[in-house]
Amino acid sequence: MNLYLYLLGVNAFTYFLYWQDKRAARSGGWRVAEATLLLAGFAGGTLAAFAAQQILRHKTRKTRFKLAFWAVTAVQCYLLYSMPRWLQWVLWRLAA
Repeated sequence: MNLYLYLLGVNAFTYFLYWQDKRAARSGGWRVAEATLLLAGFAGGTLAAFAAQQILRHKTRKTRFKLAFWAVTAVQCYLLYSMPRWLQWVLWRLAA
């Protein structure tokens, strides 16, 4: 599976989830669980989650959610930093 296609798909899906939740928040409809939004970000959609928060102005006031979002981002950064070099090489080769 091409890594770029995966990241494109998970980021598009993550942005869609934020958009759906913002729409539901305005209209009083069914909301997307915060855990689902965070999980989508953790699965690789962190950039889209951050972009959706800024563009849609969604989930920017809830301190608890913002802390959880940045904790997920920090865990991702740590995992990428501490990943063995051989695994990084394999992932980059898959992306090529």
